[in-house]
Amino acid sequence: MKNNKPVLFIDSGIGGIPYCADFMKKNRQEEVCYFADRVNFPYGPRGKEEIVSILTELTERLIKKLEPKIIVLACNTATVSAISLLRERFPATPFVGTVPAVKPAAKASHNEKVGVLGTALTIKEIHNLNLISETCEIFGIAAPELVDFIEHHFEDSDENKKIEIAKKYIAPFLEAKVDTLVLGCTHFLFLLEEFRREASPHIEVFDSIAGITKRIEFLLDENGGELRSKNDGEHMPKHRLFLSGTEKPGPFWENRAKKLGFEIKIDI
Repeated sequence: MKNNKPVLFIDSGIGGIPYCADFMKKNRQEEVCYFADRVNFPYGPRGKEEIVSILTELTERLIKKLEPKIIVLACNTATVSAISLLRERFPATPFVGTVPAVKPAAKASHNEKVGVLGTALTIKEIHNLNLISETCEIFGIAAPELVDFIEHHFEDSDENKKIEIAKKYIAPFLEAKVDTLVLGCTHFLFLLEEFRREASPHIEVFDSIAGITKRIEFLLDENGGELRSKNDGEHMPKHRLFLSGTEKPGPFWENRAKKLGFEIKIDI
């Protein structure tokens, strides 16, 4: 018996879109829902307990409404804050989290100096995630204003502005002589190519997009692929984009919805 229920991606805004797009590209038969929690954007400056409360209420509501077969927390802050408690609270639903790609960055580092660019809470929690060896030095920078830029100004910024932004954040990592850099917030992946261009050849930049897609696929393929959707030509996946609040979707959401084949829904 195949499972045609959706894979659900949750983020406070646009940050999870690169993860969602990569999964959809490689798994075209799977139905996908994306929930942007605009009402509570951004998660980064909030306390851990508040994030847990927000996501517990939200997850309960989304499970009842959408019955997702897998939930992806497409947000590093949400993952480090709440995924353990959400797994305990909703044991019947598999969760996939996005944690900073510190392990591969540390493994690839030649001088054991790893940079992490993220939200304040993610930077704070890095050392509690068991992602690195004791010999590895972490140089972390919190960039909440970069989250806001990408959420609200990325779409209407030209390439020169994007390069200028990337150069600004790469500079202190170059000064610190790190040789690997982790983009520890999903929002930052919209500037992935700009970061790589400005960091090269001194710093290798890491993200976790491919790893997250593989993890979702692993869960879908477990137990003989019982969570996989039918691939017989009869089932046509219906992709939906949910935006919390009552504000109308702006150009970014309209453009991304059209590109990814999403039907836009305001709140749920």
